[in-house]
Amino acid sequence: MSSPNSTAVVPMPRWRQYWVLTKPRVTQLAVFCAVIGMFLATPGMVPYPILLGGIVGIWLLAGAAFAMNCLIEQAVDAKMKRTSWRPSATGELKPIHIVIFSIILGSLGMVILWNFTNPLTMWLTAATFVGYAVIYTWLLKPATPQNIVIGGLSGAMPPALGWAAVTNSLSAEAWLLVLIIFVWTPPHFWALALYRRDDYAQSGLPMLPVTHGERFTLLNILLYTLILIAATLLPYIYGMSGLVYLIAAVLLGFIFLTYVIALFISYSDALAKRTFRFSITYLSLLFAALLIDHYFI
Repeated sequence: MSSPNSTAVVPMPRWRQYWVLTKPRVTQLAVFCAVIGMFLATPGMVPYPILLGGIVGIWLLAGAAFAMNCLIEQAVDAKMKRTSWRPSATGELKPIHIVIFSIILGSLGMVILWNFTNPLTMWLTAATFVGYAVIYTWLLKPATPQNIVIGGLSGAMPPALGWAAVTNSLSAEAWLLVLIIFVWTPPHFWALALYRRDDYAQSGLPMLPVTHGERFTLLNILLYTLILIAATLLPYIYGMSGLVYLIAAVLLGFIFLTYVIALFISYSDALAKRTFRFSITYLSLLFAALLIDHYFI
């Protein structure tokens, strides 16, 4: 008989187990960036069928990719405190169930994108998330400490997907949005890898803080942040945005750089965690500033 003070572990409901596989927070950020791409692609409003179809279709395909990511990395996730609770890592969900779930989500997403946006968006979205789930997760991530840089293109594609959904094409403006996320990804992710480096060392993955140490990683974060700040000025230079966005980009870049310099001068896990969290806020506010500048200025 258990004692009155013992804590019972409440099993995760089955629906939530599948929900967790889709990595909802990451999916929400991807869909948010795609929606920004949709609105920036047109001077007017995005037609509701395209907007809703794009949101649902991209969300479903992203969720399918993240579910496959959880399956491929289930052995690695089981070794890490941050991910060991996932139902794929604990064995609560069998691999075949995850595969079926991923196929259903991905198929629905492709059908919706085909019918409500256009074939270009469907194929680009499918290729993007297959690239993430297979090429990045399976091939690059366990092979090189530059995995997040090389594989960052998949994570940077959502605004281009949104752009394609509206225009059925990809212009220079769409690729500028992709570039911003591409160079944002390394400082964002390496801040996480720094304060989780013991986890990554345990997992066996060759993440940069594990293979090259703290100082080298901090230097790379600093350099990529400077490149990021330069990249965020390009929409203004190209004529895609105005002064409101420029001011926001400079201010947000200054705050981000302040975090990174403080981290470089006096590292702590707590500061690395705050830098990681701010990097998400930074990207969200930057894209929101683009949208405000586009419609209201």
